[in-house]
Amino acid sequence: MNAPLPAQALAEAADAPDRSRRQAEVVAALSEVLPAHALLWHREDTTPYECDGLTAYREQPLAVALPETEDQVAAVLRTCHRLQVPVVARGAGTGLSGGALPHRLGVTLSLAKFNRIVRIDPHARTAVVQSGVRNLAISEAAAPFGLYYAPDPSSQIACTIGGNVAENSGGVHCLKYGLTVHNVLKVRGYTVEGEPLELGSEALDAPGLDLLAVFIGSEGLLGVVTEVTVRLVPKPQLARCIMASFDDIRKAGDAVANVIAAGIIPAGLEMMDKPMTAAVEDFVHAGYDLNAQAILLCESDGTPEEVAEEIARMMDVLVASGATRVEVSKDEAQRLKFWSGRKNAFPASGRISPDYMCMDSTIPRKRLADILLAIQEMEKKYGLRCANVFHAGDGNLHPLILFDANDPDQLHRCELFGADILETSVALGGTVTGEHGVGVEKLSSMCVQFAPEELEQMRALKRAFDPAEGLNPGKLVPTLNRCAEYGKMHVRKGLLPFPELERF
Repeated sequence: MNAPLPAQALAEAADAPDRSRRQAEVVAALSEVLPAHALLWHREDTTPYECDGLTAYREQPLAVALPETEDQVAAVLRTCHRLQVPVVARGAGTGLSGGALPHRLGVTLSLAKFNRIVRIDPHARTAVVQSGVRNLAISEAAAPFGLYYAPDPSSQIACTIGGNVAENSGGVHCLKYGLTVHNVLKVRGYTVEGEPLELGSEALDAPGLDLLAVFIGSEGLLGVVTEVTVRLVPKPQLARCIMASFDDIRKAGDAVANVIAAGIIPAGLEMMDKPMTAAVEDFVHAGYDLNAQAILLCESDGTPEEVAEEIARMMDVLVASGATRVEVSKDEAQRLKFWSGRKNAFPASGRISPDYMCMDSTIPRKRLADILLAIQEMEKKYGLRCANVFHAGDGNLHPLILFDANDPDQLHRCELFGADILETSVALGGTVTGEHGVGVEKLSSMCVQFAPEELEQMRALKRAFDPAEGLNPGKLVPTLNRCAEYGKMHVRKGLLPFPELERF
């Protein structure tokens, strides 16, 4: 993170004594409910918690609590509620929107020690796991029963199921198998007051309002999750992947829409542009076509007969859509190799740039080419490179803006570039977020997506669960003042003169 502005530095110096006294009070209170090894407050100990995967923004919490039991979680929440101290829950810290960014005068509540798989029920095809269990660990535990957990974000080797619930994570196979919200049956946890909370059911439905769907994707604003019951699915007998090359971005975008229009729902349908393909090929040597302007990865899974038929149908559509090269994985090793490039898009980008900011928006599939061409113009406008990878099947974009965070001007241009992408997505009929959440990164862009009345309804829902707004405050839902200032700034600068801004 860049050095604070002089005014910021002066303000922080001025409140340092008050913050120090507040920290001493909080640490003393939490020391009564946590063992010494489960409470961190020295700067060298809390620094690893100062940000999540969005490293451009950092903050030091007053303390980090690492409870080991549910009783300790409840006690931490009760203590912080009594002291009116904000609480930010944290999983593995792999989030990309600043959802786990600490509060300067708050406590970070780490669920890292809640890493136990409680039980696998192969007959009901469910797993009950603690919130700190890694996404991939669920599938590893279910594998002996021929089952697995379908949502597979690229960070699945590290991200936790609790974080997946908070962000409603997806992955490359979410087109066919759904997001987290479609694969979680029940969550247990605690309210801001430390009271037990249980939503959902292991049955087909739960009585009353569907608060589970409200809770999933709420980014830690409504409660703290300690246990999750997930749906497992049978591992398919066979999976094969098509790698299709295109010499034109619009042809590739149209091919995605054509596949879906043909009534085909692939297990995965991903797109990478030429800069991203070059970055990942140099990293993992997946066999990608480096001459292509874009490549598609189209996967089919099921029985051998189903896969053979679907692969043939997709091949016909892709060739008719203008594919210049089409290759089908010959075996499981090659299929995994094709996907290794897509799964390693983020680390591959880290090899070619000091920093990157991964955006996340969603657009109608038919507008894929439009957004890619718009991003190419933005590269010229902001003087920064951008490599693109897409969950093309559902229109979820992941442009990676490459920059150097040590250069304040580059960071500023990167932020403007990101806002431009998000708001152009809205103008094309899409949304400012797909699966990474809003966090702090997209707060201002929410002002373009939603009217003041809609934002007020979101705040009302937050207050219904958390009247004092002590859980993860300042995230997800922008204030009306922020929206007003944001609208005035954009209209004044002529950056994005969308009609939607006029309402502010």
